[in-house]
Amino acid sequence: MATHFSNEALKFLRGLKRNNDREWFAARKDIYERELKAPMLALVAEVNDAMIEFAPENVRAPQKALMRIYRDIRFSKDKRPYKIHQGAWWVRQGLEKTSGGGFYFEVSGTEVTIAAGVFMPEREQLLAIRRHLVEHHEELRRSLAGKKLKAAMPQIDAVRLTRPPKGFAADDPAMDLLLCKEWGVMAQLPAEFALRPTLVKDIVTHFKLAAPIVALLNAPLIPKPRKALF
Repeated sequence: MATHFSNEALKFLRGLKRNNDREWFAARKDIYERELKAPMLALVAEVNDAMIEFAPENVRAPQKALMRIYRDIRFSKDKRPYKIHQGAWWVRQGLEKTSGGGFYFEVSGTEVTIAAGVFMPEREQLLAIRRHLVEHHEELRRSLAGKKLKAAMPQIDAVRLTRPPKGFAADDPAMDLLLCKEWGVMAQLPAEFALRPTLVKDIVTHFKLAAPIVALLNAPLIPKPRKALF
């Protein structure tokens, strides 16, 4: 089965953007469950089947990969209760409770986003990745420069420091990469992309191209196995 989304799903998301309140959502929750949540869970399962071949460590149970439609508004001035998109995040196994690298898919009423990389890493992870890139920056550059990847998923315009991070030489050959606060690639496509019967195949193609980047960025973040005491 080639999972994809319906026009009804896009219509729901556009309506949610205009009517982001609990009463509107509750009256249409069955549409959300049928046209967005269920297809996304099925899509994750199908992507998982393909991901086993090129990123098995990122395979996640559909319910775990699915991102909640509900916003966390506890500490936010913006009290709108719902996100206006439905997303899924395939983080590497062992890094689920951190900001480890992974693959991302999102559909909204206006666009589809396919991305991969490390986004908003925690302080210790940021330092670990920078130290890793001092030795492996050429490898990352080669991956980012790949013609197929550049055509499908350009490098993100990451937030950057204005001066070298503490502990790194200003003339380090990797400095342009060390200045970044996150690293990744992203494709932003028309919302109608989500309607294509080839959607899963297209997502997998993008993820496969970006897999070497995700693996490289995650390498310094993987928890080391504990040594036996006896």
